[in-house]
Amino acid sequence: MAVVSWKEILLLSGLVVGCYWNSLSCGFVFDDVSAILDNKDLRPSTPIRNLFLNDFWGTPMAEERSHKSYRPLTVLTFRLNYLFSELSAASYHLLNVILHAVVCVLFLRVCRLFLDKTSSLVAALLFAVHPIHTEAVTGVVGRAELLSSIFLLAAFLAYTKSTGPDHSIVWPPIALTVVLVAAATLCKEQGITVVGVCCVYEIFVAQGFTLPMLVDTIWQVLQGKDGFPYAVLQTLLKLIVLVISTLLLVIIRVQVIQSQLPVFTRFDNPAAVSTTPTRQLTFNYLLPVNAWLLLNPSELCCDWTMGTIPLVESLVDLRNLATLVFYIFLGLLAYHSLRYRHSSAKTVIMALSLIVLPFIPASNLFFPVGFVVAERVLYVPSMGFCVLVAHGFKMISNKGQLKKISWLMIGVLLTTYTVKTFHRNWDWESEYTLFTSALKVNKNNAKLWNNVGHALENQNNYAKALRYFLQATRVQPDDIGAHMNVGRTYKNLNKSKEAEEAYLVAKSLMPQVIPGKKYATRVAPNHLNVYINLANLIRANDSRLEEADQLYRQAISMRPDFKQAYISRGELLLKMNKLTEARDAYLRALELDRTNADLWYNLAIVYIEMKDPSEALKNFNHALELNPRHKLALFNSALLMQESGEPKFWPEANRRFLTYVEEEPDDANGYFNLGMLAMDANENAAAERWMRKAIGLQAGFRSALFNLALLYSQSKREVDALPVLDELLHHHPEHIKGLILKGDILMNHKKDTRGAKACFERILRMDPTNVQGKHNLCVVYFEERDLPRAERCLEETLDLAPNEEYVRRHLSIVRSKMAAMSAAGQPLSSATTEGVGDEKNERKSSTESVRGVGVDQSKSLDNSQSDKRTKGKSTKDIKDIEKKRAAALKRLEEIERILSGD
Repeated sequence: MAVVSWKEILLLSGLVVGCYWNSLSCGFVFDDVSAILDNKDLRPSTPIRNLFLNDFWGTPMAEERSHKSYRPLTVLTFRLNYLFSELSAASYHLLNVILHAVVCVLFLRVCRLFLDKTSSLVAALLFAVHPIHTEAVTGVVGRAELLSSIFLLAAFLAYTKSTGPDHSIVWPPIALTVVLVAAATLCKEQGITVVGVCCVYEIFVAQGFTLPMLVDTIWQVLQGKDGFPYAVLQTLLKLIVLVISTLLLVIIRVQVIQSQLPVFTRFDNPAAVSTTPTRQLTFNYLLPVNAWLLLNPSELCCDWTMGTIPLVESLVDLRNLATLVFYIFLGLLAYHSLRYRHSSAKTVIMALSLIVLPFIPASNLFFPVGFVVAERVLYVPSMGFCVLVAHGFKMISNKGQLKKISWLMIGVLLTTYTVKTFHRNWDWESEYTLFTSALKVNKNNAKLWNNVGHALENQNNYAKALRYFLQATRVQPDDIGAHMNVGRTYKNLNKSKEAEEAYLVAKSLMPQVIPGKKYATRVAPNHLNVYINLANLIRANDSRLEEADQLYRQAISMRPDFKQAYISRGELLLKMNKLTEARDAYLRALELDRTNADLWYNLAIVYIEMKDPSEALKNFNHALELNPRHKLALFNSALLMQESGEPKFWPEANRRFLTYVEEEPDDANGYFNLGMLAMDANENAAAERWMRKAIGLQAGFRSALFNLALLYSQSKREVDALPVLDELLHHHPEHIKGLILKGDILMNHKKDTRGAKACFERILRMDPTNVQGKHNLCVVYFEERDLPRAERCLEETLDLAPNEEYVRRHLSIVRSKMAAMSAAGQPLSSATTEGVGDEKNERKSSTESVRGVGVDQSKSLDNSQSDKRTKGKSTKDIKDIEKKRAAALKRLEEIERILSGD
């Protein structure tokens, strides 16, 4: 076997880079979204063991909605990408390009076993640039093919060294082969097929059997005329080891998927649910379709499901001729390779084994798969195709008169493949470009129309997205998902009536319950979300809450393990103030999935509503154990600890708020609550910094502006407080407490009674019954030496608040003062201010401490936010908590002293 030179490695690598460098500018598209963006197994916070418990998409293998695709080693490489660059798509694409170059080099080395140096290089060059590989290389999820191919080729190369010079068995390469086969299978399921390739190599290449020879040997042994030759026994022993190892891998694989095949619908693979002979005719027709894609990859499509390839429903369908021609051609190649012992036959049989055996898992011939045609599964079979083309080139070029023509043809083929691959990469730049390019090839696939709609929806272009979703319903009127998409888009366009009508159409298309038959086996689990989406829509109307609850319960009755139905129902029950039932719904959901941080968070919210803060905090902590950067759990648990009034909780609350602002650096609420914590701890400089940050992010932030002004007032920086109060009143002219604070500063520190008077009068215009504003206005009259008016004002104030002792006391003081002045013959309107210090000291003030405004983060499934919810605290609740906090009371006393300063 000729080794691969450095020049050849550089040539192949350079060609791969030249073809695929533009893929580095592509993003995460199509299946990448589920496998990368939405896959929690990539996050460092997820335990490594989860990679071996979940499928390729991060779904637990035990769940029915799992695709049962078990590829932990591939997910591990995604996790390594995330570790170094998080969600920077370029690094994921770069690693794919590198892996493809590695596959090309290994493939060249394999080709050297059957082809000469030139022909093997031609095969490797063709493989490097073949356009069919764009889905496997440019699509990030195609890494499963790349990694599996590396271990597959390495396993085969290891096996070729299992025979010693004296034809004895060399066991270390066989052991290495078994390990590499297992690794290939853990990258993608088709990796196990290399065992078949090794068997073909051992029998027809290493041992040199032809099919007639093999049949004759077996016949002789069965008749007892001859024993097994030693060489045959050696071969048989090696093959038995391989087969037993393969069976063990298969058994383990079956155990991993818990003996369950994934649930697919007729939309994923229409032929799989068709009757005989449609199913058989269609599946067999798909073989020449795949062969044609290898031969002429001019029209490539990212999705071949649904109506892309119409079913072959009759024997007279002309497409059966393509199937017939394909089998005839395959049969002739097999006949040639199995009948003769020369090198050409060995090359062809190995090429056929690389084409046929790795394709069997995706062929639908033994078990249904979730697609009709998938270009990326042709990655390994294309190796056999390239070997056949290179072998044909070798045969033609050996004929002198055709040598130049053969080189010209190969040159043209390599050039056209390279250009096509380069341009095809641009289609994968975004979901919009990918799916619109697919629609140019096929307009009969409703899924493509839906996916273009999804891409536009992600751009918030709902009106245009709706046109694509509606077209999907016209192409496939019974597509439940398309009608759900229409409903969701109408909802986003605030057309609730049309949205409800679309959801009802989708609901009417759901299969009817058949007694004794498991419902989930007849419908895609995500289609049951139509009940959730419809319920989420109608529960916006408070008069239809019971109707929404009925829909949730209907979904649960269809699938008792439908976790999302429990979650959504829990949110509804919380809204209906049925707290015990809401708690029970979440507890049931937790029985199904105790690793869901959002569920623990939602349960904590229920306990807050049930006035059980200690239990709420426990559940928040559970959520953060599972996801230490769960934003809502960080915020609301810190808020709960802050509101507890327990100083021992403040450091942890501060840490959680800091983590929250790392996750949400543009959310002013996080900085505001950090400021409030700092005020509690008398860390005025930090409090000022955080408040300023909050105001910078959210102009006119009411609570931050008032509390910053309050902070300045507490710190005897009244002059700094005035511009802050002016900004507050500019944005919120009705802010009564801000007006009171400003009036007090103007009167006590700026000696501006006119300005103070304007503030208090403004309060009374908005709220004539405001005792505090009225009383402070009375004090202004006193400052202006208008005692009769001050008396009338205090009398009116006492009528408003007959139980306020300080008002009664002030009125008594004013009357005493008036009596004394009258007795002295002094005019009552020019009274001095002597003796009013006591009155000032009694003037009432208040403080405002606005605790984190809980933003309602709960969303319907329409917006793919299914497990989050937070509740805002009412002003009354906040005041109740404030009254219990010693630090707040202390601050209140301090502010009252400042506001009523001598």
